[in-house]
Amino acid sequence: MRDQTNATAIDTETTVNEVIRTHPESVAVFNQLGIDACCGGDASLAEAAQRDGVELRLLLARLDAVAGARGGAL
Repeated sequence: MRDQTNATAIDTETTVNEVIRTHPESVAVFNQLGIDACCGGDASLAEAAQRDGVELRLLLARLDAVAGARGGAL
């Protein structure tokens, strides 16, 4: 179960839609990696990575980089 005390913290259970809602610039990451961020947005990051054939560690690192560039956590 996810820790609800920090709703903006990224974890493998955060959904694609949650990340996009918090960090709209993350759409570019999903697009670059070929992750369906439209119809598949209700999937967790772990589910989306597996579904679309992307290494989960790579996805998380790219999302962390986008969030860090903005000075905030996902």
